[in-house]
Amino acid sequence: MIELDLSELRAVTAYAVACAEPALPIFEQARPDDRRPHEAIDAARAFAQGAKRSKAIRDGAWAAQRAYQEARDAGQAAASEAARAAVAAAGAAYLHPLAKATQVWHILGSAGHAAYACELAGLTAQHRAADPVVVRVLSRYPAAPGGRGRAGELVRELDALLRKG
Repeated sequence: MIELDLSELRAVTAYAVACAEPALPIFEQARPDDRRPHEAIDAARAFAQGAKRSKAIRDGAWAAQRAYQEARDAGQAAASEAARAAVAAAGAAYLHPLAKATQVWHILGSAGHAAYACELAGLTAQHRAADPVVVRVLSRYPAAPGGRGRAGELVRELDALLRKG
C-alpha cells in the first residue's frame, strides 16, 4: 500500500484539472451544446479546492465518459480525447493507494489525453508544470504501464520526464 493523504489527493486532482482544462475548447468547438466534460472538470476542481469527494465527481466522470463515446462514434477524434481528459481529471480524485503502474493513469491520464486531443486538433500541447507534491506522489508508484495507444505514449513520456526531475 502507498501512503496518500487528502492534501496529496487534492494536489494530484488540481494537476489533472490543470492538464485537462486546455483541451475543453477542442471539445466545445465540436460539440458546443454538451457541457458534460466541463461539468466533470468543475466537480474535480471543487474537490481539489477543498470540497468533499462526492458522488458528483463520479457522476461527472461517467457523463464525460458518455460524451467521449458519442464524440468518438461521431468521428470527432480530437473532441473525444478532450472528453477523456475530463474523465481522467475527475478520476484523479480516486487515486488508489495500490502500488500498481495502472494508478499512474489517475495522476497523468488527463495530461496524456489532453496532449493527444491537441495533437489531433493540430495544436501544440503545453506541458503543465507539476507541483512537487504531485511528483512525490508519482514517484511512489511504478512507472506508467505500456499500451493505450498514443495517449499511453504521451503518458509514459511525461512520467519519465517528471521522474527525472
